[in-house]
Amino acid sequence: MGDEEYMRHALKLAGDAMAIGEVPVGAVVVKDGIIVGEGYNRPISSNDPTSHAEIMALRDAARNIGNYRLNGCSLYVTLEPCMMCAGAIFHARIARLIFGAKDPKTGVCGSVLDVFSEARLNHHAAATSGILEEECAMLLKRFFAERRTKS
Repeated sequence: MGDEEYMRHALKLAGDAMAIGEVPVGAVVVKDGIIVGEGYNRPISSNDPTSHAEIMALRDAARNIGNYRLNGCSLYVTLEPCMMCAGAIFHARIARLIFGAKDPKTGVCGSVLDVFSEARLNHHAAATSGILEEECAMLLKRFFAERRTKS
């Protein structure tokens, strides 16, 4: 599978989040061509502000691999990570970060800040943006449009 196929899987997970009333963001962790972790947003349903898709996928992968260091892994996420998730990506030692839609309000991979280009930090994931960007952005736009009409 390639980047688009992994991102399609993350989009499916984002749909699972939307189905339970969460902001539709999904993420998968891939190692050696195999999905080893997955997750989607659950902060509302879990009453846990750290339950972002990326964190859930990293936790799942760490459990499945048996190590909190996810060396050689790639993380695919439908939305540009926030500061909290970027920190977790650093600590997990993710090699590649691939995301779909940019987040102009909280994104730290180039939108608000670019933490992965900060030379003073000791680990740098190679970040790629724009994979299935339109599909990822449309899912978020649809979710928020539906919420506004319900209010």
